[in-house]
Amino acid sequence: MALLVFTLQSACPDDLHVLPAPLSVRPSRSTELQPDVLVARGQDLTEKLLPVAPMLAVEVLSPSTALNDLNTKKAAYARLGVPSYWVVDPQPPTLTAFELDDDGCYRQVAEVKGDDAFDAQRPFPVRIVPIELLGTLAG
Repeated sequence: MALLVFTLQSACPDDLHVLPAPLSVRPSRSTELQPDVLVARGQDLTEKLLPVAPMLAVEVLSPSTALNDLNTKKAAYARLGVPSYWVVDPQPPTLTAFELDDDGCYRQVAEVKGDDAFDAQRPFPVRIVPIELLGTLAG
């Protein structure tokens, strides 16, 4: 996850911030989510949380969180209006990217594996190569 944060931060414009967990997205008293990584506008952040939808939410799958990340959290992020949702699977190294369509539903815009690159345009231009996110663990 640290290499994903570094990669995003390296390309991030000054008015946006890349933040790893733990940072709560809490748009209401009854809704609170905590993505593994998020991108938010500086003006939207408070000292303790993000009270509006982030520009990007990223979840890193693990055996214990995969079903929740791919179903419950994905649906919650869509309801909140998060424009971009990425899922990173370390084994095998894969990044799946979803973007919100005009109907408020996610559509898959990319799935890249290994050393293939995803050239994201939202929330800002950045190139993500899944195997590079593993660093020394890739070997």
